[in-house]
Amino acid sequence: MADEATTGLASSLIGTVLSERYRLESKLGSGGMSTVYLSRDITLERWVAVKVMHREMSDQPDQIERFRREARAVAQLSHPNVVSVIDAGEDGGHPYIVFEYVDGETLKQRIERVGPLPVDEATAYAIEIGRGLAAAHSRRLVHRDVKPQNVLIDAEGRAKVTDFGIARSLEKDGLTQTGRVLGTTDYVSPEQAMGRGVDARTDIYSLGVLLYEMLTGEVPFTAQTVVGVAMKHVNEDMPDVQRRRPEVSSALAAVIERSTTKDPKQRYPDMASCLADLEAALEVEVVRSGGGGGEATTILDTVPSKRKVLTTRRVSAAGVFVVLAATVAALLITALTGNSGGGGSGPSAAPAGAPVDIVKTQSFDPSPGDGEEHDDELSLAIDGNPGTGWSTETYDAPTTQDSVGKPGVGLIVDASEPVAARTMRIRSEVGGWDMQVYASESGPPTSLQAWGQPIGSASGMTTDQTVELSPRTAKYYLIWITKLASTGDGYNVQINEVGLKS
Repeated sequence: MADEATTGLASSLIGTVLSERYRLESKLGSGGMSTVYLSRDITLERWVAVKVMHREMSDQPDQIERFRREARAVAQLSHPNVVSVIDAGEDGGHPYIVFEYVDGETLKQRIERVGPLPVDEATAYAIEIGRGLAAAHSRRLVHRDVKPQNVLIDAEGRAKVTDFGIARSLEKDGLTQTGRVLGTTDYVSPEQAMGRGVDARTDIYSLGVLLYEMLTGEVPFTAQTVVGVAMKHVNEDMPDVQRRRPEVSSALAAVIERSTTKDPKQRYPDMASCLADLEAALEVEVVRSGGGGGEATTILDTVPSKRKVLTTRRVSAAGVFVVLAATVAALLITALTGNSGGGGSGPSAAPAGAPVDIVKTQSFDPSPGDGEEHDDELSLAIDGNPGTGWSTETYDAPTTQDSVGKPGVGLIVDASEPVAARTMRIRSEVGGWDMQVYASESGPPTSLQAWGQPIGSASGMTTDQTVELSPRTAKYYLIWITKLASTGDGYNVQINEVGLKS
């Protein structure tokens, strides 16, 4: 009955002119707090969208303040991927907000209409949504209700984030006074579902879920109740997107995995770092698809050249590896080192945080090992393509000690000159493995004992993890794998990309 009353009230307002300027022409949509109308701005003779607060809500001061807060918050934003606020006011007991009118459909409608989106298109939309959210985060505004219903696709194919209605409106414990979790539970972060404090990483989680839905056509969790769905976000692992959509690259799958990690501390620390990986993944997807098109190409053209790993020119699928090899070779000489020549002997003079040039890799399988581990794949760990990699052999136990009686297996990366690396970034096909990092200025050593003490370590590696190192001037760095990942067919580790920074 309440829905019928709201619908009747919404219909009764059609034809109303608010503040002698905005004529409500038809209903575009309705929610629990307000109704949005396609309206005509009589003064400027243009179409706008007017959100009018429901009469029953306008009698509640806290709800009015929440409504006004949305207008003030979004009015601070000016970004092509955020729906703009034009005006706000109140007329005859009807508080309202005027937005730009986006002639198109919601992202939810597009998914329901066409099913799973092309991989490069889905990635491009995720980047645009992320850019809009990053603009909000820069103003210390967290959306808290990221979902495809709140993303509009305009006539040019651009994604625009809308409906900041619950932004900044949570109590300090993350709940409303009634205890109802704000935000749609299909996309809700674990911390928000549990009523804990939230920050920008909540939007990152929801964006990861949204990207999963764009790629598969379905949300990751379903249940009989919204609470049941929320608890699955808290307790159950995200489904593997590559099982549902095998053509998704490991680079893109890794973004979803890190974005949707249960512990906020293990997610991307901010939207900027998430966007950097999304942009890199888009390059991979565009090249793999033979050049991409539409919104994917448009978005890729906006990525700064210094951040690009691959070429954006159109190539055939058969030529992908040729393009990768040529491009990465050039980048290793120029873009990654940040200079075009010069230098001298001794440790690298690269500034702190600069990428280190890695020129070679080799496997490390000392006695009682056989001295090699898939050596034909070694170059794939530094080819600039997160979709390919070097892998260990497959063993029948989590540790090589239990499987074949040797203490571990490893990968050596060779820097172009001695450098005191401070971090090592490793992208791998599957997470959950353990490792140590060793360093040597000469050699490389042929026994583990000769490497000395480790300069870094990590347990339960994610598919994209940065390991802090104790700086030691070295030319060779050893990734020593002490526990393998479970892969279904046995236990191994595939390292898709290794990077060092000084």
